[in-house]
This record gives sequence, C-alpha cells and structure tokens, in this order.
Amino acid sequence: MLQVVQAFDRALIAEIPTEDGAALEAKLQAAQKVFANRSGWLKPHQRIEILRKMAAIMETRRDHLALQIAREGGKPLADAIVETTRAIDGVRNAADELRNFAGKEIPMGLTAASDGRWAFTTKEPIGVVAAISAFNHPLNLIVHQVAPAIAVGCPVIVKPAGPTPLSCLEFIAIAHEAGLPEPWAQSFIPESTALAEKLATDARIAFLSFIGSPKIGWMLHHKLTPGARSALEHGGAAPAIVDASADLARIIEPIVKGAYYHAGQVCVSTQRIFVHETIRGEFVERLSARVAQLRTGDPTKADTDVGPLIHPREAARISAWIEDAQAGGAKVIGGGRLSETTLLPSIVLDAPTDSDISQDEVFGPTVCVYSFKDLDDAIARANAVAWSFQASIFAQDIDVALRAAERLEASAVMVNDPTAFRVDWMPFAGRKQSGYGTGGIPYTMHDMAQDKMIVLRRR
Repeated sequence: MLQVVQAFDRALIAEIPTEDGAALEAKLQAAQKVFANRSGWLKPHQRIEILRKMAAIMETRRDHLALQIAREGGKPLADAIVETTRAIDGVRNAADELRNFAGKEIPMGLTAASDGRWAFTTKEPIGVVAAISAFNHPLNLIVHQVAPAIAVGCPVIVKPAGPTPLSCLEFIAIAHEAGLPEPWAQSFIPESTALAEKLATDARIAFLSFIGSPKIGWMLHHKLTPGARSALEHGGAAPAIVDASADLARIIEPIVKGAYYHAGQVCVSTQRIFVHETIRGEFVERLSARVAQLRTGDPTKADTDVGPLIHPREAARISAWIEDAQAGGAKVIGGGRLSETTLLPSIVLDAPTDSDISQDEVFGPTVCVYSFKDLDDAIARANAVAWSFQASIFAQDIDVALRAAERLEASAVMVNDPTAFRVDWMPFAGRKQSGYGTGGIPYTMHDMAQDKMIVLRRR
C-alpha cells in the first residue's frame, strides 16, 4: 500500500493500493488494443465533448480539488485554487485546440515531375503515451500530460508522483465519468520504481512525457525503444537581473512571488538575483522587509503564503546548503525551520560561486542575491550553470532589457515579470540539462501526433 500523508504535518490522508507487473501488462495491453482498432478511435467531436464535460465536472469540485492539492502537496490554499482554475482552463484549452489541429496542403506542380498531383497532410495520434509526473503541481501537471493525449486520440497511462497521487486518480476518474472509455486513460501506481521504468521504456510506448528529476528523466530518455518520442521537463536555477533603472517600488512583489511561490518548489522559481551595485542596498532592504511579512505555515489555511516542502529530507538538504554557503562567507537573512517539513523564507547574500546553492536547483524557499557592475558580466554569471529554463530582466531602460533578453541563455525571458510566469498555452521548455522538447498544451498535442501525407494523382 502507498501511504499518502499531508505535506505539512505528515498526518495520514489515505492508503492507496499499489499495482504489480501483471497490472501494468494488463494496462499496456488494453491501451495497445484500443489504439490498434482504428475503427474504434474516438472522433474529434467526441473527444471535444468529453474534454468539455470534464472541465464542467471539475468546475463543480473546484474547492475540493484545491483543498486536496493543499493537503497532499503542501501548496497554500490560495495558490491551490489558482492551480485548479488553471487545470480547468487547460482541459478547455485542449478541446479548443482541436478546432485548429489540422494538416496543410503541400504545393504540387512546382516542377514537371510533380505536375498533376494534389497533396495534403493529416494529423494522426502517435500511439500509446506513458506519462510520469511530479508532485509540485499534482493536478495541473497531470492535465498538461493527459488532456493533450485525450484531445489527440492517444491512449495514455499516467504514473503520478508517489507523494501526490490523489489529484491524478481523481482526474482520471473524472475523465471516465465524462464518458472516456477506461483504456484511453489509465492511472498506474507501481509497487516499485522498476515498474515505473518498465512503463516508460516498454516497446509499446510511442511517447514518454516525463516531469521530474533530470537524473531519472535523461536515463529513461536514453532507454526508450527506437522511434519513441519524449518530452522531458526538469529543473532550473532561474536567474533574474535587476538593472539600476529598475523601479524598485514595482518589482519587489513579482520577485517575491517568483521566488517563494509554493515554497520555491517550481522548476522556474527565481533562485539567483543579480542586482546592480548602485541599488543593491535599497533592493535588499525592500526585499527582506517584504519576505519578513510572508506568512508561513499550514497550507490549508486561506492566509498562508508559504507552505511546507514535500518531505523532511528536502528541508534538511536545503538547510545544509544554506549553512554551507554561510560557512563560505555568505550572509543569511531570515530562515530557520518551523517544522519537520517547513522552512521559513530566507535570503542568501553573496553565496560562493561554487556552492551548491549557486550552482544547482534549490527547490526551496530561499533566493541568492549577488551584486554586479557590468550588465554583460551579470549575464555571463547568470548563464554559467548547467540549467537553462526561464529568466527575468527588471529594467526601465529598453536597451538594457533587450540586450539581456537577447543574451540570457533561456527558452523564455520575462521583462519586468518573474521567472515563474506561465500561461498554459505558451511554449514551455528547458534547455541544457533542464529538459528536452517543448511543453504547453498545444505544443504537447503537436508532439503526440504525427503527420501523414496523402498524394492524389489526376488521371
């Protein structure tokens, strides 16, 4: 049995039966069978109807779904409500995208050899999808992996993160309630990590959607059967540059939200802030004052800003990283341990460049602040890690903003917005060790489909 506990106080929520190799084989066979039966594929209008009905059901359970996120994942209730709202919109987004999900005409007659022909492409589902998800957005990440598969017409088997299976199980149940036959969307709670790997690398899997540890994601990517596609979403150490021209009165709030949202447990959380030396003192003063106001505690309470980490070992790891930076000469503002899983927000000033907290993903409620004099030096330091996802530049000087946007190594650069900004229809991609492929519901639908060209020859 899998024990599901509240992230905040480790109180037991539920016990979920785990599944063995025989259960996995049955799920794979069921998925492969419905995909092989082309006559039984759901029509686009049927898939649209199912997705819309799913969104409508979720609307009626918004408060329940949000509280479940807060309990199992530790996300503050106010943010969990936002996640639920986004998840509902994401399901609708997948349905709406089908109105424009089509092939195109390929021009013929451009040469004598192509004369007398008409060619066009159509979209077909790629095959069975394996989705392995993460804990930090236990409902919305599942939506991003499963709703595109339903929309495109791919059977999908999804394995949620061990600490947060309840949101996933409920979402799959809602899909069935909305009329989706069970083999088209199945959950899998493996009794071992070996079975999770078997799901991802089985020869019947045509597409792997993986969100989580880069070590595991890249390992699975290299073990995929030939011809299988994958999309990997890993972590980051997102940089933000604060130019001397930045309006400090306006930027502290978005920076705080970008850094401490969900206790920093977001792959694009603001982690490293490079501040121009002429405004560093005022910036740190304003930032520390606002961070001190954040309410840390029970995520199920409506006024909580910062909740717990997902596991006690994560709190211990982050505390050790902060202590190590402090031993190397850094100054720490705030911080401390509120409970087994809960850290108070902190700011680390001038952490050593080679420290873990400067080089690797923290995934916790702390940020590092450094000074810079020259913009290009700040950009070079921002780029000097193995991670590349989203970045920010805060500046009123348009030349500075555009230079940074052009030169920061990131898949997306936010100007006067936090690194964690995202809407679910935009492309979302990690570079370098941060990921592979492009997320975002329309982009995932494209990846889960393949083009077939049809050429007609006039007699």
